Amino acid sequence: MKKINFKVLIICLILVYAVAFLGSIFTSQNTNSLWYESIKVNLTPPNWVFPIVWNVLFFLIALSLYFAWMENKSRKKIAIVFGINFLFNVLWSVLFFTLKNPTWAFFELILLLLPSIVSMIFVTWKINKKSAYLLFPYLAWVSFAGALNYLIAFQNNF
Repeated sequence: MKKINFKVLIICLILVYAVAFLGSIFTSQNTNSLWYESIKVNLTPPNWVFPIVWNVLFFLIALSLYFAWMENKSRKKIAIVFGINFLFNVLWSVLFFTLKNPTWAFFELILLLLPSIVSMIFVTWKINKKSAYLLFPYLAWVSFAGALNYLIAFQNNF
């Protein structure tokens, strides 16, 4: 068993939770708004579920980043795929909650899912399979969020 590099682990946690905090700035004030309540579909979990799930997911993302970072000496690709994902993650919150545009948010979410999260999984898979497995819950949750976003943007009758 390899020794844990706590300095790198803490940096990964701080980086990922900084992204989470940034996204929450655009989200938190709007989750109880009349606008959001008026567009939510019946499949939407209660509001209290989201911060719990996202905190777990961000912890898993930080661990994935840590394991991949520690296993690979050529870290440029890791930095790029995680960095792009962090930007897409925050951008979705801006589009959906701040600009109140579920349609744009849905199309951005497709980019978050397909090239971004899937790329993270492929890149980390080649480096450390444990790192890739840690991203599967993120992929599943964002897929579910995509279904909700689609229903809000294009159906909104559930």
